Amino acid sequence: MKLHLIIYIATLLAVVSCRTDDYIVYMEDEDTGVKTVPTEVVGMYVLNEGNMGSNKSTLDYLDLSSADGHVHYLRNIYAERNPNEVKELGDVGNDAQIYGSQLWLVINCSNKVEVCRAQDAVKVGKVDVPNCRSVAFHKGYAYVSSYVGPVDISQDAPRGQVYKIDTLTLQTVAKVTVGYQPEELAVVGDLLYVANSGGYRVPDYDTTVSVVDLGTFQEISQIEVAPNLHRCQADRHGQLWVTSRGDYYDNTSKLHWLARGADGKMQKAGTIDVPVSSMCIVGDSLYFYGSQWNEATFQNQFYQGIVNVRTHQLVSRRLSAAPELSAMRQPYGIIVHPTNRDFYLMDAKNYVSSGELLHFLPDGTFDYKVRTGDIPAHAVFLTKTKK
Repeated sequence: MKLHLIIYIATLLAVVSCRTDDYIVYMEDEDTGVKTVPTEVVGMYVLNEGNMGSNKSTLDYLDLSSADGHVHYLRNIYAERNPNEVKELGDVGNDAQIYGSQLWLVINCSNKVEVCRAQDAVKVGKVDVPNCRSVAFHKGYAYVSSYVGPVDISQDAPRGQVYKIDTLTLQTVAKVTVGYQPEELAVVGDLLYVANSGGYRVPDYDTTVSVVDLGTFQEISQIEVAPNLHRCQADRHGQLWVTSRGDYYDNTSKLHWLARGADGKMQKAGTIDVPVSSMCIVGDSLYFYGSQWNEATFQNQFYQGIVNVRTHQLVSRRLSAAPELSAMRQPYGIIVHPTNRDFYLMDAKNYVSSGELLHFLPDGTFDYKVRTGDIPAHAVFLTKTKK
Protein backbone atom coordinates (compact mmCIF):
# COMPACT_ATOMS: atom_id res chain seq x y z
CA MET A 1 0.00 0.00 0.00
CA LYS A 2 2.80 2.38 0.94
CA LEU A 3 4.63 1.50 -2.28
CA HIS A 4 1.56 2.33 -4.38
CA LEU A 5 1.16 5.66 -2.52
CA ILE A 6 4.79 6.56 -3.08
CA ILE A 7 4.51 5.77 -6.81
CA TYR A 8 1.30 7.84 -7.09
CA ILE A 9 2.87 10.87 -5.36
CA ALA A 10 6.03 10.59 -7.47
CA THR A 11 3.98 10.41 -10.67
CA LEU A 12 1.88 13.42 -9.61
CA LEU A 13 4.98 15.48 -8.85
CA ALA A 14 6.48 14.54 -12.21
CA VAL A 15 3.34 15.69 -14.03
CA VAL A 16 3.26 18.98 -12.12
CA SER A 17 6.95 19.65 -12.74
CA CYS A 18 6.55 18.93 -16.47
CA ARG A 19 3.56 21.29 -16.66
CA THR A 20 5.70 24.18 -15.44
CA ASP A 21 8.01 23.62 -18.40
CA ASP A 22 5.26 24.65 -20.88
CA TYR A 23 6.01 27.97 -22.54
CA ILE A 24 2.92 30.14 -22.41
CA VAL A 25 3.22 33.63 -23.87
CA TYR A 26 0.91 36.03 -22.08
CA MET A 27 -0.15 39.46 -23.24
CA GLU A 28 2.14 42.26 -22.08
CA ASP A 29 0.82 45.75 -21.30
CA GLU A 30 3.34 48.58 -21.70
CA ASP A 31 2.31 52.02 -20.42
CA THR A 32 4.16 54.56 -22.59
CA GLY A 33 3.35 57.40 -20.19
CA VAL A 34 2.26 59.49 -23.17
CA LYS A 35 -1.16 61.12 -22.87
CA THR A 36 -3.85 60.09 -25.33
CA VAL A 37 -5.35 62.64 -27.75
CA PRO A 38 -9.08 61.96 -28.28
CA THR A 39 -9.99 61.41 -31.96
CA GLU A 40 -12.25 59.05 -33.88
CA VAL A 41 -9.35 56.57 -33.83
CA VAL A 42 -9.40 54.59 -30.58
CA GLY A 43 -6.60 52.15 -31.31
CA MET A 44 -4.43 50.40 -33.84
CA TYR A 45 -3.73 46.74 -34.52
CA VAL A 46 -0.18 45.78 -35.49
CA LEU A 47 0.34 42.47 -37.29
CA ASN A 48 3.83 41.05 -36.84
CA GLU A 49 4.92 38.77 -39.67
CA GLY A 50 7.26 36.50 -37.73
CA ASN A 51 10.12 34.83 -39.58
CA MET A 52 8.96 32.33 -42.21
CA GLY A 53 8.75 28.78 -40.87
CA SER A 54 8.82 29.85 -37.23
CA ASN A 55 5.04 30.01 -36.66
CA LYS A 56 5.57 33.28 -34.79
CA SER A 57 3.12 35.71 -36.35
CA THR A 58 1.52 37.72 -33.54
CA LEU A 59 -1.01 40.51 -33.12
CA ASP A 60 -0.41 43.60 -30.98
CA TYR A 61 -2.73 46.48 -30.11
CA LEU A 62 -1.93 50.14 -29.50
CA ASP A 63 -4.60 51.47 -27.14
CA LEU A 64 -5.22 55.16 -27.83
CA SER A 65 -8.31 55.46 -25.59
CA SER A 66 -7.37 53.75 -22.34
CA ALA A 67 -9.19 54.55 -19.10
CA ASP A 68 -6.11 56.07 -17.44
CA GLY A 69 -5.55 58.55 -20.28
CA HIS A 70 -2.19 57.06 -21.31
CA VAL A 71 -1.18 55.34 -24.54
CA HIS A 72 -0.74 51.62 -23.85
CA TYR A 73 0.87 48.98 -26.08
CA LEU A 74 -0.52 45.45 -25.66
CA ARG A 75 1.80 42.78 -27.03
CA ASN A 76 0.57 39.40 -28.26
CA ILE A 77 -3.16 39.81 -27.66
CA TYR A 78 -4.32 37.10 -30.10
CA ALA A 79 -3.01 34.15 -28.09
CA GLU A 80 -4.63 35.32 -24.87
CA ARG A 81 -7.98 36.22 -26.42
CA ASN A 82 -8.13 32.99 -28.41
CA PRO A 83 -6.73 30.41 -25.96
CA ASN A 84 -8.16 27.42 -27.85
CA GLU A 85 -6.18 28.11 -31.03
CA VAL A 86 -3.54 25.37 -30.98
CA LYS A 87 -0.95 27.07 -33.20
CA GLU A 88 -2.10 30.57 -32.25
CA LEU A 89 -2.07 32.96 -35.22
CA GLY A 90 0.20 30.97 -37.53
CA ASP A 91 3.08 31.43 -39.95
CA VAL A 92 3.80 34.83 -41.58
CA GLY A 93 1.22 37.58 -41.15
CA ASN A 94 0.92 39.29 -44.52
CA ASP A 95 -1.96 41.79 -44.29
CA ALA A 96 -4.40 43.28 -41.78
CA GLN A 97 -7.59 45.17 -42.67
CA ILE A 98 -10.85 46.11 -40.96
CA TYR A 99 -14.16 45.84 -42.81
CA GLY A 100 -17.35 46.65 -40.95
CA SER A 101 -17.10 44.99 -37.55
CA GLN A 102 -14.51 42.44 -38.71
CA LEU A 103 -10.73 42.32 -38.47
CA TRP A 104 -9.22 40.30 -41.34
CA LEU A 105 -5.72 38.84 -40.89
CA VAL A 106 -4.02 37.26 -43.91
CA ILE A 107 -1.63 34.53 -42.75
CA ASN A 108 0.48 33.62 -45.77
CA CYS A 109 2.29 30.33 -45.13
CA SER A 110 -0.49 28.97 -42.94
CA ASN A 111 -2.74 29.27 -46.02
CA LYS A 112 -5.60 30.96 -44.19
CA VAL A 113 -7.36 34.22 -43.46
CA GLU A 114 -8.34 34.66 -39.82
CA VAL A 115 -11.49 36.72 -39.26
CA CYS A 116 -11.95 38.30 -35.83
CA ARG A 117 -14.22 40.79 -34.14
CA ALA A 118 -12.66 44.17 -34.73
CA GLN A 119 -13.51 45.34 -31.23
CA ASP A 120 -11.45 42.75 -29.37
CA ALA A 121 -9.67 40.41 -31.87
CA VAL A 122 -11.69 37.37 -30.79
CA LYS A 123 -11.82 34.89 -33.67
CA VAL A 124 -15.17 34.36 -35.42
CA GLY A 125 -14.04 32.25 -38.36
CA LYS A 126 -11.39 31.21 -40.86
CA VAL A 127 -11.15 31.03 -44.64
CA ASP A 128 -8.71 28.65 -46.29
CA VAL A 129 -6.75 30.38 -49.08
CA PRO A 130 -3.47 28.85 -50.33
CA ASN A 131 -0.40 31.09 -50.12
CA CYS A 132 -2.59 34.15 -49.51
CA ARG A 133 -1.10 37.63 -49.73
CA SER A 134 -3.44 40.65 -49.44
CA VAL A 135 -7.11 41.54 -49.01
CA ALA A 136 -9.44 44.27 -50.31
CA PHE A 137 -13.19 44.77 -49.89
CA HIS A 138 -16.17 45.92 -51.97
CA LYS A 139 -19.93 45.72 -51.42
CA GLY A 140 -19.96 42.91 -48.88
CA TYR A 141 -17.20 40.80 -50.38
CA ALA A 142 -13.55 40.28 -49.54
CA TYR A 143 -11.04 39.76 -52.33
CA VAL A 144 -7.89 37.86 -51.36
CA SER A 145 -4.89 37.48 -53.67
CA SER A 146 -3.27 34.05 -53.74
CA TYR A 147 -0.06 32.66 -55.21
CA VAL A 148 -1.97 29.33 -55.44
CA GLY A 149 1.18 27.18 -55.55
CA PRO A 150 3.55 26.36 -52.69
CA VAL A 151 6.50 28.54 -51.66
CA ASP A 152 8.89 27.53 -54.41
CA ILE A 153 11.12 29.47 -56.81
CA SER A 154 10.35 27.86 -60.16
CA GLN A 155 9.70 28.77 -63.77
CA ASP A 156 6.76 26.37 -63.52
CA ALA A 157 5.07 28.37 -60.75
CA PRO A 158 1.36 28.71 -61.65
CA ARG A 159 -0.56 31.90 -62.29
CA GLY A 160 -2.19 33.34 -59.22
CA GLN A 161 -5.84 33.77 -58.32
CA VAL A 162 -8.13 36.12 -56.43
CA TYR A 163 -10.65 34.54 -54.07
CA LYS A 164 -14.06 36.21 -53.69
CA ILE A 165 -15.37 35.65 -50.15
CA ASP A 166 -18.77 36.53 -48.69
CA THR A 167 -18.00 38.55 -45.55
CA LEU A 168 -21.20 37.34 -43.81
CA THR A 169 -20.91 33.59 -44.40
CA LEU A 170 -17.10 33.52 -44.79
CA GLN A 171 -17.58 31.20 -47.76
CA THR A 172 -15.54 31.42 -50.98
CA VAL A 173 -18.08 32.06 -53.74
CA ALA A 174 -15.78 32.45 -56.77
CA LYS A 175 -12.17 32.53 -57.97
CA VAL A 176 -10.51 34.26 -60.91
CA THR A 177 -7.09 33.60 -62.41
CA VAL A 178 -4.82 36.66 -62.72
CA GLY A 179 -1.07 37.14 -63.26
CA TYR A 180 1.85 35.40 -61.62
CA GLN A 181 2.22 35.73 -57.83
CA PRO A 182 -0.30 38.55 -57.25
CA GLU A 183 0.31 40.96 -54.39
CA GLU A 184 -1.76 43.99 -53.30
CA LEU A 185 -5.07 44.79 -54.91
CA ALA A 186 -7.41 47.79 -54.98
CA VAL A 187 -10.94 48.62 -56.13
CA VAL A 188 -11.79 51.64 -58.29
CA GLY A 189 -15.43 51.82 -59.32
CA ASP A 190 -16.54 48.28 -60.12
CA LEU A 191 -13.13 47.11 -61.25
CA LEU A 192 -10.51 45.28 -59.22
CA TYR A 193 -6.85 45.97 -59.97
CA VAL A 194 -4.25 43.38 -58.96
CA ALA A 195 -0.48 43.96 -58.88
CA ASN A 196 1.31 40.86 -60.22
CA SER A 197 4.90 40.21 -59.15
CA GLY A 198 6.02 36.95 -60.76
CA GLY A 199 8.45 36.71 -57.87
CA TYR A 200 8.68 32.92 -58.00
CA ARG A 201 9.66 33.01 -61.69
CA VAL A 202 12.83 35.08 -61.26
CA PRO A 203 14.34 36.44 -63.48
CA ASP A 204 11.15 36.36 -65.62
CA TYR A 205 9.12 38.67 -63.40
CA ASP A 206 5.53 39.60 -64.22
CA THR A 207 5.10 43.23 -65.31
CA THR A 208 1.33 43.63 -65.30
CA VAL A 209 -1.66 44.82 -63.30
CA SER A 210 -4.65 42.54 -63.88
CA VAL A 211 -8.04 44.22 -64.36
CA VAL A 212 -11.00 42.19 -63.04
CA ASP A 213 -14.63 43.08 -63.73
CA LEU A 214 -16.39 42.62 -60.37
CA GLY A 215 -19.73 42.10 -62.08
CA THR A 216 -18.66 39.07 -64.11
CA PHE A 217 -15.62 38.34 -61.95
CA GLN A 218 -13.45 37.78 -65.00
CA GLU A 219 -10.04 39.20 -65.89
CA ILE A 220 -10.81 41.57 -68.76
CA SER A 221 -7.35 43.01 -69.44
CA GLN A 222 -3.80 43.55 -68.20
CA ILE A 223 -1.90 46.83 -67.90
CA GLU A 224 1.85 46.86 -68.57
CA VAL A 225 3.67 48.69 -65.77
CA ALA A 226 7.10 47.38 -64.66
CA PRO A 227 8.82 44.20 -63.38
CA ASN A 228 7.98 42.66 -60.03
CA LEU A 229 4.99 44.72 -58.85
CA HIS A 230 4.11 44.89 -55.17
CA ARG A 231 1.96 47.65 -53.64
CA CYS A 232 -1.30 48.81 -55.24
CA GLN A 233 -3.43 51.55 -53.66
CA ALA A 234 -6.11 53.93 -54.95
CA ASP A 235 -6.31 57.64 -54.14
CA ARG A 236 -9.37 59.88 -53.90
CA HIS A 237 -8.96 61.01 -57.51
CA GLY A 238 -9.55 57.53 -58.89
CA GLN A 239 -5.87 56.97 -59.66
CA LEU A 240 -3.83 53.91 -58.79
CA TRP A 241 -0.39 54.00 -57.21
CA VAL A 242 1.69 50.90 -57.87
CA THR A 243 5.23 50.06 -56.77
CA SER A 244 7.72 47.88 -58.60
CA ARG A 245 10.61 46.11 -56.89
CA GLY A 246 12.58 45.59 -60.10
CA ASP A 247 15.21 42.85 -60.26
CA TYR A 248 17.18 44.13 -57.25
CA TYR A 249 20.14 44.91 -59.55
CA ASP A 250 20.01 47.09 -62.67
CA ASN A 251 16.24 47.55 -62.73
CA THR A 252 15.56 49.48 -59.53
CA SER A 253 12.43 49.91 -57.43
CA LYS A 254 10.09 52.72 -58.55
CA LEU A 255 6.68 54.29 -57.91
CA HIS A 256 4.15 54.46 -60.76
CA TRP A 257 0.74 56.04 -61.13
CA LEU A 258 -2.10 54.83 -63.33
CA ALA A 259 -4.96 57.04 -64.54
CA ARG A 260 -7.84 56.84 -66.97
CA GLY A 261 -6.98 57.71 -70.57
CA ALA A 262 -9.17 59.27 -73.26
CA ASP A 263 -10.90 55.91 -73.75
CA GLY A 264 -11.85 55.79 -70.06
CA LYS A 265 -9.58 52.84 -69.36
CA MET A 266 -6.86 52.80 -66.73
CA GLN A 267 -3.32 53.04 -68.09
CA LYS A 268 0.17 53.77 -66.88
CA ALA A 269 0.50 57.57 -66.73
CA GLY A 270 3.90 58.19 -65.15
CA THR A 271 6.78 57.08 -62.93
CA ILE A 272 8.63 58.64 -60.02
CA ASP A 273 12.17 57.32 -59.74
CA VAL A 274 12.27 56.62 -56.02
CA PRO A 275 12.29 53.23 -54.23
CA VAL A 276 9.07 52.57 -52.32
CA SER A 277 8.67 49.54 -50.06
CA SER A 278 5.56 50.64 -48.18
CA MET A 279 3.20 53.59 -48.48
CA CYS A 280 0.07 55.15 -47.00
CA ILE A 281 -2.18 57.66 -48.78
CA VAL A 282 -4.02 60.30 -46.75
CA GLY A 283 -5.78 63.08 -48.64
CA ASP A 284 -3.45 64.19 -51.44
CA SER A 285 -0.33 62.98 -49.64
CA LEU A 286 1.37 59.66 -50.25
CA TYR A 287 3.74 58.93 -47.36
CA PHE A 288 6.40 56.35 -48.14
CA TYR A 289 9.61 54.70 -47.09
CA GLY A 290 11.80 52.49 -49.25
CA SER A 291 15.03 50.56 -49.35
CA GLN A 292 17.35 49.80 -52.25
CA TRP A 293 20.46 47.62 -52.34
CA ASN A 294 23.58 49.69 -52.99
CA GLU A 295 26.28 47.72 -54.84
CA ALA A 296 28.93 50.31 -53.97
CA THR A 297 28.43 50.06 -50.20
CA PHE A 298 27.07 46.48 -50.07
CA GLN A 299 24.15 47.53 -47.89
CA ASN A 300 20.60 48.78 -48.14
CA GLN A 301 20.07 52.49 -48.67
CA PHE A 302 16.89 53.87 -47.12
CA TYR A 303 14.56 56.49 -48.58
CA GLN A 304 11.58 58.40 -47.21
CA GLY A 305 9.30 61.18 -48.34
CA ILE A 306 5.91 62.48 -49.43
CA VAL A 307 4.40 62.56 -52.93
CA ASN A 308 1.49 64.83 -53.87
CA VAL A 309 -0.89 62.48 -55.69
CA ARG A 310 -2.72 65.35 -57.40
CA THR A 311 0.37 67.00 -58.93
CA HIS A 312 2.45 63.76 -59.09
CA GLN A 313 5.40 65.60 -57.57
CA LEU A 314 7.83 64.45 -54.89
CA VAL A 315 7.26 67.29 -52.42
CA SER A 316 9.49 66.07 -49.61
CA ARG A 317 12.44 63.72 -49.38
CA ARG A 318 12.10 63.14 -45.66
CA LEU A 319 9.36 62.43 -43.17
CA SER A 320 11.42 63.46 -40.17
CA ALA A 321 14.87 64.74 -39.30
CA ALA A 322 14.72 63.04 -35.90
CA PRO A 323 17.76 60.88 -35.11
CA GLU A 324 15.44 58.08 -33.99
CA LEU A 325 14.31 57.66 -37.59
CA SER A 326 17.85 57.61 -38.91
CA ALA A 327 18.74 54.97 -36.32
CA MET A 328 16.11 52.51 -37.58
CA ARG A 329 17.77 49.30 -38.77
CA GLN A 330 15.13 47.99 -41.19
CA PRO A 331 12.04 50.17 -41.81
CA TYR A 332 9.26 47.76 -42.70
CA GLY A 333 5.86 49.45 -42.51
CA ILE A 334 4.16 52.84 -42.32
CA ILE A 335 0.68 54.08 -41.40
CA VAL A 336 -0.62 57.65 -41.10
CA HIS A 337 -3.48 58.91 -38.91
CA PRO A 338 -6.39 59.75 -41.26
CA THR A 339 -7.06 63.20 -39.79
CA ASN A 340 -4.22 64.28 -37.49
CA ARG A 341 -1.44 63.20 -39.90
CA ASP A 342 0.80 61.90 -37.11
CA PHE A 343 2.44 58.71 -38.33
CA TYR A 344 3.95 55.42 -37.26
CA LEU A 345 6.96 53.58 -38.66
CA MET A 346 7.72 49.92 -38.01
CA ASP A 347 11.30 48.66 -37.63
CA ALA A 348 11.97 44.94 -38.25
CA LYS A 349 15.46 45.21 -36.74
CA ASN A 350 17.28 41.92 -37.49
CA TYR A 351 14.13 40.02 -38.61
CA VAL A 352 14.46 37.30 -35.94
CA SER A 353 13.77 39.17 -32.70
CA SER A 354 11.46 41.88 -31.42
CA GLY A 355 10.95 44.93 -33.62
CA GLU A 356 9.85 48.45 -32.74
CA LEU A 357 6.96 50.79 -33.46
CA LEU A 358 7.94 54.47 -33.57
CA HIS A 359 5.46 57.34 -33.35
CA PHE A 360 6.08 60.76 -34.90
CA LEU A 361 4.02 63.94 -34.68
CA PRO A 362 2.68 65.53 -37.89
CA ASP A 363 5.74 67.83 -38.13
CA GLY A 364 8.10 64.86 -37.89
CA THR A 365 8.98 65.29 -34.22
CA PHE A 366 9.71 61.96 -32.56
CA ASP A 367 7.22 61.11 -29.82
CA TYR A 368 7.80 57.59 -28.44
CA LYS A 369 8.61 54.02 -29.38
CA VAL A 370 7.61 50.59 -28.09
CA ARG A 371 8.79 47.01 -28.53
CA THR A 372 6.69 44.84 -30.85
CA GLY A 373 6.64 41.22 -31.95
CA ASP A 374 8.99 39.89 -34.65
CA ILE A 375 8.90 41.84 -37.94
CA PRO A 376 6.12 44.40 -37.41
CA ALA A 377 4.85 45.11 -40.92
CA HIS A 378 1.11 45.77 -41.16
CA ALA A 379 -1.20 48.02 -39.17
CA VAL A 380 -4.82 49.15 -39.26
CA PHE A 381 -6.66 51.77 -37.22
CA LEU A 382 -9.71 50.92 -35.12
CA THR A 383 -12.31 53.72 -35.00
CA LYS A 384 -15.09 54.45 -32.51
CA THR A 385 -17.78 53.08 -34.80
CA LYS A 386 -15.89 49.80 -35.26
CA LYS A 387 -15.19 49.44 -31.53
